[in-house]
Amino acid sequence: MLVLVLVAGGCRCGFQPDPGIKVVVPAMPTTLDWSYSDPSSWANYPVMLATQRGLTTLAPDHSVQPGLAERWERSLRPDGQEVYTFHLRQDVRWSDGVTPLIAQDFVLGWHRALLGRERGEMGDLAGAEEVFALQEQGASSEQLQAALARVGVEALDPHTLRVTLARPRSYFLARLANVYLFFPTPSAVLAGKSEEAVRDYFDRPRDGHPLALGPYRVENWDRAGERVRLVHNPHSAFQPPLGPGERPAPVLTLLKSEIGPALYERGRVDFVFVDSAVALQGRRPDDLQREPLLSTYFLVFNTERPPLDRPEVRRAIARAIDREALMKGLLPAARPSHVLLPPELPGAASPEEAASLPHFEPERARAELAGVPGLDRPLRLVYKAGDSFVPEVAIAERLAAQLAAVGVRVTVDARSDFTAEVSRRTAEGPRAYDLYMRRLGADYAHPNTFFTLFERTGLHQSGWETQKGGEPMDRFEKLLDEADAEPDEARSRALYGQAQAVLLDEMAIIAPIYHPDRYFRARASLHGVDVDPFNFLSLRELRLDGTVAEAR
Repeated sequence: MLVLVLVAGGCRCGFQPDPGIKVVVPAMPTTLDWSYSDPSSWANYPVMLATQRGLTTLAPDHSVQPGLAERWERSLRPDGQEVYTFHLRQDVRWSDGVTPLIAQDFVLGWHRALLGRERGEMGDLAGAEEVFALQEQGASSEQLQAALARVGVEALDPHTLRVTLARPRSYFLARLANVYLFFPTPSAVLAGKSEEAVRDYFDRPRDGHPLALGPYRVENWDRAGERVRLVHNPHSAFQPPLGPGERPAPVLTLLKSEIGPALYERGRVDFVFVDSAVALQGRRPDDLQREPLLSTYFLVFNTERPPLDRPEVRRAIARAIDREALMKGLLPAARPSHVLLPPELPGAASPEEAASLPHFEPERARAELAGVPGLDRPLRLVYKAGDSFVPEVAIAERLAAQLAAVGVRVTVDARSDFTAEVSRRTAEGPRAYDLYMRRLGADYAHPNTFFTLFERTGLHQSGWETQKGGEPMDRFEKLLDEADAEPDEARSRALYGQAQAVLLDEMAIIAPIYHPDRYFRARASLHGVDVDPFNFLSLRELRLDGTVAEAR
């Protein structure tokens, strides 16, 4: 067995010697059942992504490529439904080395996801709304099973899967690559089992189960000790790309620790996130690495409270922000931006489109804000309290100083109850904050994922659905719907660009600040361990070089 750096003996922090590579993660999974999942899904992703695969995958440029499906065809029905026919790879086996991947594995997995705690993610499937409605009505198991049989996921034969969407969705293939609810489950093992037995199968790993498709499988989940042990899956069709002298890591332990950085310094662990922006301002270690995220940090305006109920005032404030100065020196590197979509995202704004959106124009901002009624009171800027890889305290203080330079007084308010505070309403009706800051990260590599927050049912808490009688919101959602349904990439991109212009320019609901990066430290002997653009630990290409010692 291989091991990196092992230190014998105990530790008052509770750290115990354990063979293999050790990775400190921010949180332990709440379930290993990738079909059922739960609202804390972000904590489950590192294990799911290491052990499973989707029908599609993403290339380094974020374009959609074949995954478990070697190819597919797309067609439109006269009734407007979109049909995908996926042809599965025939060389894929589950981690027992015997059980083949078959189309029925997707049917079973997606049916379970339609009944799970994140079932809304499956809402694009034809027939999904009927299943949801029956669940709300408390329908019987027989009624639900009959409705599931009508949902648009069918095994035409062992290696052909037909998926029918209620309407065209240009983002669907991108979601299949990353949203683990769409991963398959081993139907040969689980078919006919009770739901209780299925949940036990996933959440009590033993005897090589749950089966996996990725380069790792779960061997043990120690809930009390907050550890998940993964072992190499030699039967995976998706092995890490080995270079000269490299080998797969046979054992990998994910663990949660409040003193992860100290354990790393002592040689006790091999990978740790750097989740303190303050720590990044000191001496930077040689092994510090950075991953640009598909993510945007931005300022939100409360459109219900004067004077921010006027779009021209919001636009002027957006023009008063010097993003370069705001971020200077706060991080080892920073990507200031006045656009919502990160430049690496397929469909991001062109330079011409970006130039048309509100950007730093201090003199124009000062002139537009001069004498604005209501600006005689300070605006309250709310942000989330606590240390983070986003330097929120410094950004808030610098932003207040920049706005003061154009005549806008701002008080900053760090809140431990941030989510509740931005939704809290005053006795008069409007929400209580004036401005707040937050980060939005992509769930998949498509513009759609950046816009859903700002739809009428999104959790933007800006009140902009009431602006001008709701007409701008209606137009915004119509643009998104047309873009989501448009199969032509160029036309879809243009429609998303128009939606971004409504949000950032015409109505100026938000003012983007920068695109965050995630920092981490990893031993030089580890190759391929990374953070993916969606801010999840990526272990699919992890391998070790020849300097790693054998365990005794």
